[in-house]
Amino acid sequence: MLHSRLINIGFGNFVASGRIISIVSPEANPIKRIVQEAKEKGIIVDATHGRRTRSVIVADSGHIILSAVQPETIAARWSTRDEVEEDD
Repeated sequence: MLHSRLINIGFGNFVASGRIISIVSPEANPIKRIVQEAKEKGIIVDATHGRRTRSVIVADSGHIILSAVQPETIAARWSTRDEVEEDD
């Protein structure tokens, strides 16, 4: 297994890159349902610091992580990390 790097998801919060399944926008109704179900199950991590949720990150553990950073920004940080790994 490749060594996971930490991806900054905003406000000093990080997620292990190897644990991320997807990064999606919270606008679609199916995603809103996933977030609500995660809240009910207690498997949600709110990393927004009280700001508007702009990204929903699905982890391989089933946890749902909310971030105030745009999905494109997180994906770019993830891609940058992958490029660094390939150069090592």
